[in-house]
Formats: sequence, C-alpha cells, structure tokens
Amino acid sequence: VWVTLNGVRRVGDVPRNTLDEDRSQTSRNTTLASTLVQLRENFARDRREFDLPLDFSGATSFQRRIFQRLLKIPYGRIVSYGDIADELGEPGAARAVGQAVGANPLPILVPCHRVVRSDGKLGGYSGGLRRKVLLLGIEGVVVDGHRAASDVHPDVLRLPL
Repeated sequence: VWVTLNGVRRVGDVPRNTLDEDRSQTSRNTTLASTLVQLRENFARDRREFDLPLDFSGATSFQRRIFQRLLKIPYGRIVSYGDIADELGEPGAARAVGQAVGANPLPILVPCHRVVRSDGKLGGYSGGLRRKVLLLGIEGVVVDGHRAASDVHPDVLRLPL
C-alpha cells in the first residue's frame, strides 16, 4: 500500500504478515493503518465499503471518470465494460473502459473486480482471474466457470443488511 499526502495512491499484493504488522510502525501514518484495517475487515466480510482518501493524481481524466464510476458499483453486483461506456456517454468505448479499468492502481478499494464482459464472462484482472473469482466470491457473486452473476446471498456478510 502506497500513501501520499492526498490519500492512498496504490495497492499491490499485501503479504499476510503485513496486515498484522506491529502497530507502532503503522501508527505513524493514519491513512496507511486505516487502509490495512479496512482491507482486513473486507476480506473477513465485515466491510462492504471503504472510507479512505484516494489519490488519483497519476491518472488521466478519462481514467478518473472510470474510477469514480467503479466506486459506485454496489457490493456484490457486477456491470459490464460496455455499460460503463454507455453511462459515461462513450458508446462503443468498452475497450477503452477496459484499458482504464486494467490501469486501476487501487484494486479492491476501487472495485474493478466487479466489471465483466457484456456476455457475463469475467474478462481480465490485474491480479489474475483466480483472485477476481475470490474477490467476487467474498461478495457473494456466483461465478460459474468463467461467467459471473450478481446473486448476493444474505449470509455473505455478518453485517446487518
């Protein structure tokens, strides 16, 4: 996890021991500590949304529009690249949306794993398809082979619905 004065700038692979690292080191940076706590809660199905400052300063204006749209995809739901392009007034730009989604520097926090192809197939994921399936499964999205369907099960989270 990389943090700037503006917020979380990048999320990469987080080794398991990092999530439990000594708080005396992370307490120097509240945003970093909050990010690690919220990621841990998300993986434990105790958190649906993140409450963190995000730094998109390295993104193009088009990418920022895409990232802002990704933040609006509800937990346990999926949308297609084409749907996002249409919503943003860019019909026919599904591939450009896919490239922007693939450039997302904040996977999980900006839920690019919730975007699939228009035929329901998973498409790609910067962390690999196995990780995309895992993240969708945490949220209760049913993945059958390489297709996903937004079927959120009421017992996915311990939080009240």
